[in-house]
Amino acid sequence: MTKCGRIAADRFDYSPEWIRHSVKRSCQRLRTSYLDVVYCHDVEFVSPQEVLDAVQELRRIRDEEGTLRYVGISGYPVHHLCELAEMIVRETGEPIDIVQSYANFTIQNTRLLSEGFQRLVDAGVDIVTNASPLGMGLLRRQGPPVGAMGNWHPAPDELKKACADASKWTDAQGEKLEVVAVRFALENWLREGSAAGTYGNPYGSTGEADSAPLRMTTAKLGVIVMGVSKMEELDETMRVWRSVLDGLADDLDTDPGTMTPSDALTDHEWSLIRRQRIRALAKEIRKLIGPWADYAWPSPEPGFVRQRGNPRAVEHDPDISESPSQVAIHPALLTPPSEAIDDGAAGPDDIPAIRR
Repeated sequence: MTKCGRIAADRFDYSPEWIRHSVKRSCQRLRTSYLDVVYCHDVEFVSPQEVLDAVQELRRIRDEEGTLRYVGISGYPVHHLCELAEMIVRETGEPIDIVQSYANFTIQNTRLLSEGFQRLVDAGVDIVTNASPLGMGLLRRQGPPVGAMGNWHPAPDELKKACADASKWTDAQGEKLEVVAVRFALENWLREGSAAGTYGNPYGSTGEADSAPLRMTTAKLGVIVMGVSKMEELDETMRVWRSVLDGLADDLDTDPGTMTPSDALTDHEWSLIRRQRIRALAKEIRKLIGPWADYAWPSPEPGFVRQRGNPRAVEHDPDISESPSQVAIHPALLTPPSEAIDDGAAGPDDIPAIRR
């Protein structure tokens, strides 16, 4: 799974030539003969015609070369993603396979569900993923990270302050804002996003899946995309995920979770109690955010100027000879991270184990 189109902070190349180059380069870098999904990335920064041309080229590669399976678009403004999905099916007769929206189904902003989801389903989109449940770091106790890219987060200062105040209130309740935000997104999007979700086993392909309570269900589950920067973060996130699944069993008419030997409650019962706690906290947090609830910052930001031309354009045979170690990318060329990068200030329990 990869993306194409954006080549620098202010430069984009959606041309068929660059799309072909990008797909071949990604296959080499990932050491694979095919890509499951290729997104046209940050689609709000280019014209609809450029997006359409890129989608058609990706589909040509899919059909004629077989080096990718599904074609998607990704970006921030929900209405723009909807308009593009509707245009693609109208102009080509084939729906886009997958749409990735980020920072639009969080405690702070639920526009993906309230304004976009049904439109995307009606446009025939098969999968709608909810990425960045922390709003690109906005919903952290420390706020958005400031690093090599500077103070890059596009949220207004007033919104950042409202989230900081909500974080202080959450601390006073014995919780952490990012913990509540992650669980809120996981539990709710599993259900709310199920109409454009997946049938895959939510436990993955490990041995644990063979005895999992959801192994026999035929129901779809909504898809959430999260970023982690350490193995410890991945382990803790997976613990929360498994606990969320324990509480999902009743909704899908499957067997509840197993008894934890030393506890009076089953995992299933504990997860249901935790779900109600998170719902109550989320309701109060949204009250504290007040007028900034469901606010979406403009993208592109006012005054953005797109630079024309691609200094990295391919002027030779597009077969790639570079190795991943030969590729150097300046920090200014990177898209802001989908999740906060751990700056070392957060404690190891910022994402809880199951029994937190």
